[in-house]
Amino acid sequence: MYDKLKFIEEKFDELSNTISDPEVIADQNRWRELMKEHSNLEPIVFKFKEYKDVLIGIDDSKEMLQDESDKDFVEMIKAELTDLEEKKIILEEELKVMLLPKDPNDEKNVIVEIRGAAGGEEAALFAGDLFRMYTRFAERMGWKTEILSSNPTDIGGYKEVIFEITGKGAYSRLKYESGAHRVQRVPTTEAGGRVHTSTSTVVVMPEADDLDFELDLNEVRIDVYRSSGHGGQSVNTTDSAVRVTHLPSNTVVTCQDEKSQLKNKDKALKILKTKLLDAEMEKMNAEIASERKSKVGTGDRSERIRTYNFPQGRVTDHRIGLTLYQLEAFLDGDLDEMIDNLITTDQAERLKNND
Repeated sequence: MYDKLKFIEEKFDELSNTISDPEVIADQNRWRELMKEHSNLEPIVFKFKEYKDVLIGIDDSKEMLQDESDKDFVEMIKAELTDLEEKKIILEEELKVMLLPKDPNDEKNVIVEIRGAAGGEEAALFAGDLFRMYTRFAERMGWKTEILSSNPTDIGGYKEVIFEITGKGAYSRLKYESGAHRVQRVPTTEAGGRVHTSTSTVVVMPEADDLDFELDLNEVRIDVYRSSGHGGQSVNTTDSAVRVTHLPSNTVVTCQDEKSQLKNKDKALKILKTKLLDAEMEKMNAEIASERKSKVGTGDRSERIRTYNFPQGRVTDHRIGLTLYQLEAFLDGDLDEMIDNLITTDQAERLKNND
């Protein structure tokens, strides 16, 4: 591990010199890429420096023990040595985690797609609850959200809602949310007070940019039509709604939330590019699924990952067996404890597979 860290440190120093080169700065694309790489290496280099300082402290303390005869001073050195040895173990574990292969999408914005699945209107209402939950979580993180496309129902739910969350590290925190979410509660439409079970599906995708995926517009058909459903004065009066179809894959995206046809087209193309990139990632994940044993990785999205039980006030993640009896706070966006446990479990399993 030490040799690998030493190599990273040398690479960081080399990058520090390169990004200061006027010729490199003149090439803005290359400079941005190198700056990103430099920024990614910085935390591990600083942690490695802290680790090396601890190793030096341990060696110095051991040397002083050999030369020192004063009993009180010896006891003080021994106590300091014990602290340093404990800190060394902690830093080694932290460095092992930092050396795990990093998901290149972790720092990206995300596009989230939520659909009401089994359960009719109740599933659509739950899709609305999930949308609010992720919106509130984004607010807590200082991130921005924007609806890209939606199909609302008359009683306040969503058959489908697609939205963007913009913020550093959004994908790293939300990528474990893809899957089927199950709710158990008494619907507002249920006169007999019986608990019903409904599901909504969530797909979290890293937002595609031009470096990730170059869309050939010759392979895209764009249709415009008159908006329908909920909206402002221009709904049903102008051809502002847009449908884009990727002909090779037959992937279709519609967008009608904006009054402007151009804005709807831009949003639809953004969703399309992200969906096509996501499909490529799904193929790659399927190919390595037999090798990847993590329970909480971005795996089968049809899998039921979580249950929200209203009568008992609990939320349970089935992948890690964690139950939190704080459903109201959870649905208000207090997701950190659950997400932290998912990340820790994933890291632990990846470390075990690396051994």
